[in-house]
Amino acid sequence: MIRVVVAEDQSAVRAGLVLILGSAPDIEVAGEAADGERAVALARELRPDVVLMDVQMPVLDGVSATRRIVADGLADVLVLTTFDLDAYVFGALRAGAAGFLLKSAEARDLLDAVRTVARGEGIVAPAVTRRLIAEFAAGAARAAAVPELPADLTRREREVLGCLGEGLSNAQIGGRLDMAEGTVKTHVSRLLAKLGLRSRVQAAVLARDMGL
Repeated sequence: MIRVVVAEDQSAVRAGLVLILGSAPDIEVAGEAADGERAVALARELRPDVVLMDVQMPVLDGVSATRRIVADGLADVLVLTTFDLDAYVFGALRAGAAGFLLKSAEARDLLDAVRTVARGEGIVAPAVTRRLIAEFAAGAARAAAVPELPADLTRREREVLGCLGEGLSNAQIGGRLDMAEGTVKTHVSRLLAKLGLRSRVQAAVLARDMGL
C-alpha cells in the first residue's frame, strides 16, 4: 500500500485530490495538510511514501517544505504545478523534488504519477518535465559554466545519465541498455551519490546541460 500525504491549501482542490487517491486500491491517504509547516510535521510523524505538494502554500511555502522533507529523508515529494513554470518550481527542483505534475492532470495520470514516485522513479508528466528541464538548463547555462562530470563515473553510468536526460524510466533504460531494472536502479543511486544530487530530475537537468 502506497501511503500519501496531500499538501494543498485550497480545501476544494485538496478534497478532490483525496477523493481520486482514495479511489485506488493500492493508495492510502495517510494525512492532509493545508500549509507547508503542517506538511513537514505530518511527513515526520507518518513517514509516508509520497508527499503530494502544492508549491504555493501558506505559513511555509512548498519549496521550503520540500527541502526539509527531502533533507531529512522523510518521503519523496511530488510537486503540483501549472504550465506557468516559475521560481517556485525551479526552487522545488533544487530542493530535491522527485517529480512534477500538472494540477490539471487527469485522475489516471495523478495515480500513475504517485505510483511512479513511490517506485523510486522521478520522471513524471513528460510534458512538464521536458519543459522544466529545458528552461532550467537554459537558465543554468546562462548563469554559469557547465560542471565537469566526476572522473570516477563509469561508461555505463554515463550512458544511464544520458538516458535520464531523455526522461526515460528505469524500465525503458533497462530495455535500451540491456540491463535488469534492478541494476538500473543501482546505477541511478550511485550516479546521484557521485554527482551530489538529490533527485533524478536534477540528474536529467545536468545531462541536458552537458549535451549527453
